[in-house]
Amino acid sequence: MNPDLAGEKFVVRGSGPISGSVYVPGAKNSVLKLMAATLLTDGTFELTNVPDIVDVTIMGELLAELGVEMLRPATGKLLLTDTGDINPVAPYELVEKIRASINVLGPLLTRCGEVRLSLPGGDDFGARPIDMHVSGLEAMGAEFKFSHGYLEARCERLRGADITFDFPSVGATENLMTAAVFAKGRTTIDNCAREPEITDLCNFLVAMGANISGIGTSTLVIEGVERDELNPISHHTVPDRIQAATYLAAAAVSNGELDVLGIQPDDMTMLLERFADMGLHMSSVEIAGRTGLHVAAPDRLRSIDVATLPYPGIATDYKPLIITMLSVADGVGIVTENLYPGRFRYVEELQRLGADVSTTGHHAVIRGVPRLSGAEVRAHDIRAGAAMVVAGLAAEGETIISGVHHIDRGYDDLVGRLSAVGASIERTPG
Repeated sequence: MNPDLAGEKFVVRGSGPISGSVYVPGAKNSVLKLMAATLLTDGTFELTNVPDIVDVTIMGELLAELGVEMLRPATGKLLLTDTGDINPVAPYELVEKIRASINVLGPLLTRCGEVRLSLPGGDDFGARPIDMHVSGLEAMGAEFKFSHGYLEARCERLRGADITFDFPSVGATENLMTAAVFAKGRTTIDNCAREPEITDLCNFLVAMGANISGIGTSTLVIEGVERDELNPISHHTVPDRIQAATYLAAAAVSNGELDVLGIQPDDMTMLLERFADMGLHMSSVEIAGRTGLHVAAPDRLRSIDVATLPYPGIATDYKPLIITMLSVADGVGIVTENLYPGRFRYVEELQRLGADVSTTGHHAVIRGVPRLSGAEVRAHDIRAGAAMVVAGLAAEGETIISGVHHIDRGYDDLVGRLSAVGASIERTPG
């Protein structure tokens, strides 16, 4: 039987406006990369504002296999102890579960001089090859071999290089940056990714003792240091802007009003501008020492046109939420996917809920309807699954979502947080 259909389910009932406060934890797309970077030096690292998600557990299991022990002494906190006894072989049974496993490549290669890595898995939404990772590391002196599903790399010591990306790849930026920390000389990465999670990793590495300049820009310059110059640190993970967007979307489609706390609005500027164009009213708020956004929904959202672009543009992770919002907006909206053209699989699920969405190539045309209608749907991946939850809040009747193990990979107690602000949502056995 399909595991998506056999496992637990979420049951969502459209029950009117949600209201209250919700706290957004640390970013999945940051904490997994911070965890991988602990492979660079011995000692115990402390990470705080860590989301309680399945992917953190999987990355912890992978790191344990490589020589880093993980403990969770309290909610939101990790202790990661690099024992110094590093085994640079990442096995298939762990690597295939999450794409972020590729982030051990740079740290292992630059520290150990060799690595054997199964090709990574993760969400299935189109080809995302690692050729930019490989070509960049080859420019730094690494030699690669592919055989029997494994990537093998060797280099006694990497050397600095000038690297220019054709496309600002997040994963390649992270891997080359961490690899360059110990490379001999200067490494320049032009047209690199600029996401807040990249900045978080840069700040983490600098606090450890790395020499990185150009943080937050499209050009990073890394001056290599010796392997004994890095030290373990404590670090607070940046908030998850995709989780934040999910709660904003939930308020929007339910005609609700929320205080979304713990977020950094400056990391979401373009998205918030487009949400304002759709009619959301947003303002800064501070409650019990936590800052965030107060959002109030209009009687009905307005349709807009949106295109995904590399940061600071609209992230592809936001797109399922945006299309869900547009499905109940007034008018016709067009969403263009410029990053991962295969990422429209969830549209069929929205159509089952009564959404009027058609796709052609890179484009989706959404004709808003007043209300969706509850039905059984499936979560194809993390973000599409969250969009199904949001769609359920905009639907009459009961929406039953299977495949929720995908959602658990990226969302920290989505059911509990939405229930606390008045949503009718529960988790049920399969």
